[in-house]
Amino acid sequence: MIAIVKYNAGNIRSVQNALTRLGYASVVTDNPALIQAADKVIFPGVGEASSAMKYISERGLDEVIKQLNQPVLGICLGLQLMCFSSEEGETKCLGIFDNEVQKFRGNALIPQMGWNELTDLKSDLFVDVKQFSDVYFVHSYFANVNENTIATCNYIQTFSAAIQKNNFYATQFHPEKSAGIGEQILLNFLQL
Repeated sequence: MIAIVKYNAGNIRSVQNALTRLGYASVVTDNPALIQAADKVIFPGVGEASSAMKYISERGLDEVIKQLNQPVLGICLGLQLMCFSSEEGETKCLGIFDNEVQKFRGNALIPQMGWNELTDLKSDLFVDVKQFSDVYFVHSYFANVNENTIATCNYIQTFSAAIQKNNFYATQFHPEKSAGIGEQILLNFLQL
Protein backbone atom coordinates (compact mmCIF):
# COMPACT_ATOMS: atom_id res chain seq x y z
CA MET A 1 0.00 0.00 0.00
CA ILE A 2 1.12 3.54 -0.78
CA ALA A 3 0.00 6.15 1.75
CA ILE A 4 -0.27 9.80 0.75
CA VAL A 5 -0.13 11.95 3.89
CA LYS A 6 -3.20 14.17 4.25
CA TYR A 7 -2.52 17.45 6.04
CA ASN A 8 -4.78 20.02 4.34
CA ALA A 9 -2.13 20.97 1.78
CA GLY A 10 -3.04 21.28 -1.88
CA ASN A 11 -1.98 19.06 -4.77
CA ILE A 12 -2.59 15.71 -3.07
CA ARG A 13 -5.10 14.56 -5.72
CA SER A 14 -2.60 15.33 -8.51
CA VAL A 15 -0.13 12.98 -6.84
CA GLN A 16 -2.78 10.29 -6.44
CA ASN A 17 -3.77 10.66 -10.12
CA ALA A 18 -0.12 10.34 -11.20
CA LEU A 19 0.22 7.11 -9.19
CA THR A 20 -2.97 5.77 -10.77
CA ARG A 21 -1.57 6.51 -14.26
CA LEU A 22 1.49 4.45 -13.29
CA GLY A 23 -0.75 1.56 -12.20
CA TYR A 24 -0.39 1.99 -8.42
CA ALA A 25 -3.23 2.27 -5.93
CA SER A 26 -2.88 4.66 -3.00
CA VAL A 27 -4.78 5.94 0.00
CA VAL A 28 -4.90 9.56 1.21
CA THR A 29 -4.82 9.49 5.00
CA ASP A 30 -3.86 11.22 8.23
CA ASN A 31 -4.30 7.96 10.17
CA PRO A 32 -0.98 7.18 11.91
CA ALA A 33 -1.54 3.40 11.80
CA LEU A 34 -2.18 3.40 8.04
CA ILE A 35 0.87 5.55 7.41
CA GLN A 36 3.07 3.31 9.56
CA ALA A 37 1.78 0.17 7.79
CA ALA A 38 2.33 1.49 4.24
CA ASP A 39 5.02 0.09 1.95
CA LYS A 40 5.81 3.60 0.70
CA VAL A 41 4.77 7.02 2.02
CA ILE A 42 4.41 10.19 -0.05
CA PHE A 43 4.34 13.54 1.76
CA PRO A 44 3.29 16.07 -0.91
CA GLY A 45 1.91 19.55 -0.61
CA VAL A 46 1.35 23.07 -1.75
CA GLY A 47 0.62 25.52 1.02
CA GLU A 48 2.00 27.46 3.96
CA ALA A 49 4.52 25.95 6.37
CA SER A 50 3.21 27.03 9.79
CA SER A 51 -0.44 26.02 9.23
CA ALA A 52 0.68 22.72 7.69
CA MET A 53 2.94 21.95 10.68
CA LYS A 54 0.09 22.86 13.06
CA TYR A 55 -2.19 20.27 11.40
CA ILE A 56 0.58 17.65 11.41
CA SER A 57 1.49 18.25 15.07
CA GLU A 58 -2.12 18.25 16.30
CA ARG A 59 -2.55 14.74 14.90
CA GLY A 60 0.79 13.41 16.14
CA LEU A 61 1.97 12.93 12.56
CA ASP A 62 5.19 14.85 13.23
CA GLU A 63 6.52 11.98 15.38
CA VAL A 64 5.05 9.30 13.10
CA ILE A 65 6.74 10.67 9.96
CA LYS A 66 10.16 11.09 11.63
CA GLN A 67 10.13 7.45 12.77
CA LEU A 68 9.17 5.83 9.44
CA ASN A 69 11.55 3.17 8.12
CA GLN A 70 10.02 2.59 4.68
CA PRO A 71 10.86 4.85 1.70
CA VAL A 72 9.29 8.31 2.15
CA LEU A 73 9.04 10.95 -0.60
CA GLY A 74 8.41 14.59 0.28
CA ILE A 75 7.26 16.86 -2.56
CA CYS A 76 7.53 20.69 -2.59
CA LEU A 77 6.12 21.82 0.79
CA GLY A 78 6.77 18.23 1.90
CA LEU A 79 10.51 18.76 1.32
CA GLN A 80 10.44 22.04 3.23
CA LEU A 81 8.59 20.54 6.20
CA MET A 82 11.15 17.71 6.36
CA CYS A 83 13.88 20.31 7.02
CA PHE A 84 14.78 21.71 10.45
CA SER A 85 12.98 25.03 10.09
CA SER A 86 11.44 27.44 7.59
CA GLU A 87 11.54 31.21 7.34
CA GLU A 88 7.90 30.98 6.27
CA GLY A 89 6.06 31.84 9.46
CA GLU A 90 9.29 31.20 11.44
CA THR A 91 8.25 27.55 11.56
CA LYS A 92 9.97 24.71 13.41
CA CYS A 93 9.65 21.74 11.06
CA LEU A 94 10.32 17.99 11.32
CA GLY A 95 14.11 18.17 11.41
CA ILE A 96 14.74 15.08 9.27
CA PHE A 97 17.16 17.19 7.22
CA ASP A 98 19.35 19.61 9.17
CA ASN A 99 18.63 22.54 6.90
CA GLU A 100 16.81 25.86 7.16
CA VAL A 101 14.35 26.69 4.39
CA GLN A 102 14.80 30.26 3.16
CA LYS A 103 12.85 32.63 0.94
CA PHE A 104 14.23 33.59 -2.45
CA ARG A 105 15.59 37.13 -2.50
CA GLY A 106 16.49 39.11 -5.58
CA ASN A 107 15.10 40.74 -8.67
CA ALA A 108 13.66 37.66 -10.39
CA LEU A 109 9.98 36.80 -10.24
CA ILE A 110 8.99 35.01 -7.04
CA PRO A 111 7.62 32.38 -6.87
CA GLN A 112 9.64 30.40 -9.36
CA MET A 113 6.84 28.95 -11.43
CA GLY A 114 7.51 26.74 -14.42
CA TRP A 115 10.08 24.43 -15.92
CA ASN A 116 13.74 24.42 -14.93
CA GLU A 117 16.75 22.10 -15.28
CA LEU A 118 17.95 19.47 -12.85
CA THR A 119 21.73 19.19 -12.41
CA ASP A 120 24.18 17.20 -10.26
CA LEU A 121 21.95 14.11 -10.14
CA LYS A 122 23.14 11.43 -7.71
CA SER A 123 20.58 8.97 -6.39
CA ASP A 124 18.57 5.91 -7.35
CA LEU A 125 15.69 8.38 -7.58
CA PHE A 126 17.19 9.55 -10.90
CA VAL A 127 17.77 6.22 -12.68
CA ASP A 128 17.13 6.82 -16.42
CA VAL A 129 16.87 10.60 -15.88
CA LYS A 130 19.40 12.69 -17.80
CA GLN A 131 21.32 15.70 -16.51
CA PHE A 132 19.57 18.96 -17.48
CA SER A 133 16.13 17.33 -17.66
CA ASP A 134 13.37 19.89 -17.15
CA VAL A 135 10.93 19.50 -14.27
CA TYR A 136 8.12 21.69 -12.95
CA PHE A 137 8.59 24.02 -9.95
CA VAL A 138 6.22 26.30 -8.02
CA HIS A 139 7.89 27.73 -4.90
CA SER A 140 9.08 30.85 -3.10
CA TYR A 141 11.17 29.00 -0.50
CA PHE A 142 14.12 26.63 -0.92
CA ALA A 143 16.66 24.49 0.90
CA ASN A 144 20.33 25.35 0.40
CA VAL A 145 22.74 22.88 -1.16
CA ASN A 146 24.02 20.62 1.65
CA GLU A 147 25.45 17.16 2.29
CA ASN A 148 22.03 15.60 1.60
CA THR A 149 21.60 17.25 -1.81
CA ILE A 150 21.02 14.72 -4.62
CA ALA A 151 20.04 17.22 -7.35
CA THR A 152 20.39 20.96 -7.80
CA CYS A 153 18.65 23.69 -9.76
CA ASN A 154 19.49 27.33 -10.35
CA TYR A 155 16.95 30.10 -9.93
CA ILE A 156 18.35 33.33 -8.48
CA GLN A 157 20.90 30.99 -6.87
CA THR A 158 21.77 27.29 -6.82
CA PHE A 159 19.53 25.37 -4.40
CA SER A 160 18.59 21.78 -3.56
CA ALA A 161 16.14 20.46 -6.14
CA ALA A 162 16.16 17.13 -4.28
CA ILE A 163 17.59 15.82 -1.01
CA GLN A 164 17.97 12.39 0.56
CA LYS A 165 18.92 11.00 3.96
CA ASN A 166 18.60 7.26 4.55
CA ASN A 167 15.02 6.27 3.60
CA PHE A 168 13.84 9.89 3.29
CA TYR A 169 13.77 11.44 -0.20
CA ALA A 170 12.37 14.84 -1.13
CA THR A 171 11.97 16.95 -4.26
CA GLN A 172 11.36 20.69 -4.41
CA PHE A 173 9.87 20.22 -7.88
CA HIS A 174 6.59 18.45 -8.64
CA PRO A 175 7.23 15.07 -10.28
CA GLU A 176 3.47 14.59 -10.65
CA LYS A 177 3.40 17.68 -12.93
CA SER A 178 6.69 17.01 -14.73
CA ALA A 179 5.44 14.84 -17.62
CA GLY A 180 7.53 11.79 -18.57
CA ILE A 181 10.57 12.78 -16.50
CA GLY A 182 8.40 13.15 -13.40
CA GLU A 183 6.72 9.81 -14.03
CA GLN A 184 10.14 8.15 -14.26
CA ILE A 185 11.17 9.72 -10.93
CA LEU A 186 7.94 8.58 -9.25
CA LEU A 187 8.40 5.09 -10.72
CA ASN A 188 11.99 5.00 -9.44
CA PHE A 189 10.72 5.88 -5.96
CA LEU A 190 7.98 3.25 -6.10
CA GLN A 191 10.55 0.62 -7.10
CA LEU A 192 13.05 1.40 -4.32
